[in-house]
Amino acid sequence: MTSHLAQLNVGRMIAAQDDPRVADFYGDLDRINAIADASPGFVWRLVDGGGADATSLRPFGPDVLVNLSVWESLDALREFAFRSPHLDVLRRRREWFEPFGDVYAVLWWVPAGHTPTTVEAGERLDLLRRTGATADAFTFRDPFPAPITAG
Repeated sequence: MTSHLAQLNVGRMIAAQDDPRVADFYGDLDRINAIADASPGFVWRLVDGGGADATSLRPFGPDVLVNLSVWESLDALREFAFRSPHLDVLRRRREWFEPFGDVYAVLWWVPAGHTPTTVEAGERLDLLRRTGATADAFTFRDPFPAPITAG
């Protein structure tokens, strides 16, 4: 069975969604999500009941935004995150998000076809915080290869 890469990142906004200080972030969200959706290797991303984005979902607290997605490979996610217009958003993150004070992003392998839940993602983030990078929860900086499975 093939593996895909799941990723979670969380952030605490500096202001409410209607505050002008975060207007650029929210104003660009649809465009960046569309780029992700059309990127080679993109599989799935968490969206709210309306299908637009996940900004209304707050599984990790009332002031914490969540981004959860699945990609065919680490390289596909890396290409989107660091070599697409998403990089411009990433570079501006300190304008919109408070320092988190803890690990805020985690990667892990899932079987192809599996859709991770926010509970599962939270458990992986907690694991990374407790143990550091392992094959079960890792980062771009300390990645682990996809598991070898019998085909």
